[in-house]
Amino acid sequence: MTQGTDAVELRGIGKSFPGVIANHDVDLTIRPGTVHALIGENGAGKSTLMKILYGVQRPDEGTIRINGEDVVLKSPTDAIEHGIGMVFQHFMLADNLTVLENLVLGAEKLHGIGDDARAEISRISDRFGFGLKPDELVEKLGVADRQRLEIAKVLYRGAKIIILDEPTAVLVPQEVDSLFANLRELRDAGNSILFISHKLDEVLAIADDITVMRRGTTVGSADPKTATKRQLAELMVGSELPSPETGESTVTDTVELTLSDVTLTDEFGRNLLSDISLSIRRGEVLGIAGVEGNGQSELVEMIMGMRIPSSGHITLGSEDVTHWHTRRLREAGIGYIPEDRQRHGLLLDAPLWENRMLGHQTEAPNAKGPWINRAGARKDTQRIMTEYDVRAPSIDTPSRALSGGNQQKLIVGREMSGDPSLLIASHPTRGVDVGAQAAIWDQIKKARRAGLAVLLVSADLDELIGLSDTIQVILRGRFVGTFEPSSVTPQDLGAAMTGGEAA
Repeated sequence: MTQGTDAVELRGIGKSFPGVIANHDVDLTIRPGTVHALIGENGAGKSTLMKILYGVQRPDEGTIRINGEDVVLKSPTDAIEHGIGMVFQHFMLADNLTVLENLVLGAEKLHGIGDDARAEISRISDRFGFGLKPDELVEKLGVADRQRLEIAKVLYRGAKIIILDEPTAVLVPQEVDSLFANLRELRDAGNSILFISHKLDEVLAIADDITVMRRGTTVGSADPKTATKRQLAELMVGSELPSPETGESTVTDTVELTLSDVTLTDEFGRNLLSDISLSIRRGEVLGIAGVEGNGQSELVEMIMGMRIPSSGHITLGSEDVTHWHTRRLREAGIGYIPEDRQRHGLLLDAPLWENRMLGHQTEAPNAKGPWINRAGARKDTQRIMTEYDVRAPSIDTPSRALSGGNQQKLIVGREMSGDPSLLIASHPTRGVDVGAQAAIWDQIKKARRAGLAVLLVSADLDELIGLSDTIQVILRGRFVGTFEPSSVTPQDLGAAMTGGEAA
């Protein structure tokens, strides 16, 4: 690479799919030895552009230049050969293998699988402060260490240009600070980093350059030294930055959900949840904070009837629902926003109107007696698309074709229909842009004012603090602290979530 040559130049990139123009006339320049942030609302074309740069998809038009050389990237193998690595939002690690085995998997020809590989891993880990232990099983690693391992994997394969997709989505504030220290080490060593994020405060903290995408194309750039979150939000979606603040309390005296000394064990007799007690009243949002893997998923699945408690009781209204199955709980008035919208919230190849019925197929307007009411479901899907700003060509569009934010708005609209008495919301705004985030927050606030009880699980601590009336912290399957949102900071929650002082 000659002096002054850019690490990456994308010029006039265009990519279309049937019925959708994903990218058109996209320009992006990444300087060597910089962190370049790419921001934009869901559906803006960021994911398609990343896949093009990593060789997963071929552009229909435009040129790609890496270190001053025009290249054609037909596959990720081509991208890796040109020094490009990508860390996906959802980690791709084998839990039953060690750190060393995960790192060399698929790259055995580089340094073998023995002492040379071990030495290279140690060199990378020491150079960038990753603190990786080659013989540790991945299943024992926390989220932050898994993130570092994924970055080490691309460095091991020789990457000098690293694409990071939403790298802080599941990290607590202290872990974000540590990751940013690692990224600065990488940058200072001459690596170029493309940082994709929805968290504008983090973008301003880590980026050297910022590019904004909207509706498939690049619409501008910003200098992080002078730009504000408000300005970035306006560039992204043409509106001001939303706030999760709920205002005055709407909590009533009527208890909607109670868990009493609930314990959940796995098939080996190990406790996944221990002595869990909580109550949620109508008009109340109870927030659950915790590092992923500490029991939040199991708690939600147990309330939803997907797991049966080993002991204790669950009460909905005045009914003991400890052993109720999921469909009966749904019909009793529980709305459910799952943490993984694609695996647990949608049928990706089914049209939107069929997805509107999912989990509610026995209820109006989706059913008339024992029969499916296609006309009712189709009409109500159109209503949800209008009220929740779900952007899609038609109600017959497969849900797979929607951006993440539009998929999420469809799920929220579905689950808020039929006036539920309790909403279980697991990471309701994960991976969505500020526009979709604002729409989802507004719907939760509106329903809360109308008396909805909400259990909110989120990794976004500002969201928890803004929306919740009370916050419980879960650690290793136990509640370890109760916080009042008016007097707690993200740092306080982060400390409790990682085993520091709890209230």
